[in-house]
Amino acid sequence: MKKIMNTTLNIKRVGEVVEVYGWVAKKRNLGGLLFIDLRDRSGIVQLVIRPNTTAYELAETLKNEYVIKARGKVVEREKKNETLKSGEIEIEVEDLVLLNKSLEVPFEISDSTTALEDTRLKYRYLDIRRNSLSEKLITRHKIVLAVRNFLDKEDFIEVETPILCKSTPEGARDYLVPSRVSKGKFYALPQSPQLFKQLLMVGGMEKYFQIARCFRDEDLRADRQPEFTQIDMEMSFVDEFDVMATAEKLVAHVFKEIKGIDISLPLMKMKYDDAIDKYGSDKPDLRFDLPIEDITEVFINTGIEFLKSNIDNGGIINAIVAKNCAANYSRKEIDKLTDYVKTYKAKGLAYIKYEDEVTGSIAKLLSENELNALINRLKLEKNDMVFIISDKKSIVKTALGALRCKLARDLNLIKEGDYKLLWVTDFPAFEWSEEENRFMATHHPFTSPKDEDVDKLLNDKAHCYSKAYDIVINGYEAGGGSVRIHDEAVQEKMFEALELTPEQIREKFGFFVDALKYGTPPHGGIAFGLDRLVMLLTETENIRDVIAFPKTASASDLMSECPNTVDEIQLKELGIAIDKK
Repeated sequence: MKKIMNTTLNIKRVGEVVEVYGWVAKKRNLGGLLFIDLRDRSGIVQLVIRPNTTAYELAETLKNEYVIKARGKVVEREKKNETLKSGEIEIEVEDLVLLNKSLEVPFEISDSTTALEDTRLKYRYLDIRRNSLSEKLITRHKIVLAVRNFLDKEDFIEVETPILCKSTPEGARDYLVPSRVSKGKFYALPQSPQLFKQLLMVGGMEKYFQIARCFRDEDLRADRQPEFTQIDMEMSFVDEFDVMATAEKLVAHVFKEIKGIDISLPLMKMKYDDAIDKYGSDKPDLRFDLPIEDITEVFINTGIEFLKSNIDNGGIINAIVAKNCAANYSRKEIDKLTDYVKTYKAKGLAYIKYEDEVTGSIAKLLSENELNALINRLKLEKNDMVFIISDKKSIVKTALGALRCKLARDLNLIKEGDYKLLWVTDFPAFEWSEEENRFMATHHPFTSPKDEDVDKLLNDKAHCYSKAYDIVINGYEAGGGSVRIHDEAVQEKMFEALELTPEQIREKFGFFVDALKYGTPPHGGIAFGLDRLVMLLTETENIRDVIAFPKTASASDLMSECPNTVDEIQLKELGIAIDKK
């Protein structure tokens, strides 16, 4: 008899004799009747075992997480359970088989478990039995299936690219794999399939995709793992608008399939500079307003010394207005917000409460003209709260960008289940690195500059923009890509702009540069972070919730206990000695 999933059993199947398999989630003895909540991947179904059946003696011995097979008749329940998909019925067990026993589990297998995350990660195979986690993994499967079906209909070809490849360090650190055959040499695990997918365009594949495993040796956080998965795409004979149009149709298809939500297309587009100016972030969360307002002009002739000094040194003064909530903020709460913005290098947080009278940290320092100008510029109304930061532009925008998101959470401005999507476009081609003391590629060295900015590659890098674009969902970068450089001369100019010597170019990218000489078509692409997309669609903020066997924040696996040491024999074969200092 074919295994039946628990949640397929309903009132329409009353009278059928069925066979079910699963784990004992709970057992109860009510006046001689034994009730068992049987859990399988799909959920719970209730079994009832009567004292006059041959199954009763075995049922009395069952404990939580024992694996069983039960055969019996589907009957209507007297007391329905509306919280269960199978809550209208139960199974009167006629035959019961114990398939395996279980030790006492280290934590409760339920969505309400209070177990620490480290404990759940150590016993991840048990954690996966919890409905809240298994549902996320099932949703992940459905997202991948929706992606594959959509791209297949759009004539994309799925191609696997190498996992062992060449180290080309131009971003995060590579994970290195020593070669036993070529001692002293190393493979690298791919940070992305970037070069290979472009080579597939040179090879004439025209439309490629891959559910690609990627690896980056970087510091971790709630939405980042050392190994992750991309929905990787590349297309030939396209411009940036073609890529964005295809990508947003894919996203709309996934939202419809998974959430039943209709996404209105085309998505809005916002230039990078506008996103930074108004929201302090290149991934603005538009589920709430709270824009950043530039009030530098109000203080051009100010007598407030610290503001005047900042303006004289090329700094700016920006503000956020929290409408109708001045009464919400005590001095203690404001001190907490001040400490918060200091983590983003802001020196402090000035504020004004606009109530029956104007109060706040700088209220008494404002001239009448400055106060009136602020009221008009910020359209202040009674009980409005104004937060102000004065510093150099990068600090002001970053700190206020983080503060607007914190205020939105604190003030409950985010509607549950709401999704706001947009494109952020026209990224700078270069960003200044304090560590390297030079301009670095904002994305990668193969990103095409805007046609009108090609001549700026060498003499005006600070104002050179690229054909790059990110798709942003609820304040997360869900995907990013660009049109690539297909012209050999422009690629040479880009390498020169990045101060790479001919020897460095040959060493890092020689095979790729050679390929560009053999009829490279115009091409571009995008990569979506699959893990992050699943996070958004399952409404969790922890990326570990959507990965079957994730790593901790220190990049370790508590379950399999890795990374671990290896035998001296293995190291000797690889020609590696460990420096134990």
